[in-house]
Amino acid sequence: INDGEGHPSSSHQALKGTSKWATSLESLLEDPEGVKRFREFLKKEFSEENVLFWLACEEFKKTQGKKQMQEKAKEIYTTFLSSKASSQVNVEGQSRLSETILETPHPLMFQKLQDQIFNLMKYDSYSRFLKSDIFLNHKKSEEQEENSPEAQTAAKRASRIYNT
Repeated sequence: INDGEGHPSSSHQALKGTSKWATSLESLLEDPEGVKRFREFLKKEFSEENVLFWLACEEFKKTQGKKQMQEKAKEIYTTFLSSKASSQVNVEGQSRLSETILETPHPLMFQKLQDQIFNLMKYDSYSRFLKSDIFLNHKKSEEQEENSPEAQTAAKRASRIYNT
């Protein structure tokens, strides 16, 4: 038996939404809705630049062509890393990049800094997010949807189909 994406399915359904987000920061960041809610939370904590930097680095790794890489690297540097950055991230001073490295970009040039920010989010913001109203309210509304009469009726119809 495979799930909709051709992967073998387990005996119980794959985790979705807030249940999946609560398993790890990695799972949260793989879900566009999770990223949206986490950004909302970080904005309230005045640290949204962390997830924005992390996302920009992920996007940068996929960039093709030297010219595009140079442009994106410069954009990341001026937005998040330079001393005049509009959304400066808090990374260790010695880890800061000099502008000269922007001339010869490579996909993993921001990896060390991205890892620092990831760990900052993982061991600081993420645990607070899981206790936040944003997360808890979203979880509650998910549970209410699952327990709604429409959801139960659909589940009963599905079980009748598979049990006949």
